[in-house]
Amino acid sequence: MLRATLRVQTANAATILTSISPEAGREIPRTKVRVDQDGQDVVLSVEANDLSAMRAALNSYLRWMVIAEDMSNTIGDRHG
Repeated sequence: MLRATLRVQTANAATILTSISPEAGREIPRTKVRVDQDGQDVVLSVEANDLSAMRAALNSYLRWMVIAEDMSNTIGDRHG
């Protein structure tokens, strides 16, 4: 099993966590994902059965995090 942990520091950590947490609770084939907040960090933990599943999960979550960050910067952080 492959494991990756990504820690992203952002002033919008609470908003990003709220935005992407529902996705972490979904069943994704060959992948297990957890999203947590540690202060101003969003911590993304991914376990995958193979490299293709890991790549797909990381690409998806990073894209969703960028979208949430962009939206927070555009409309303002509603959780801060």
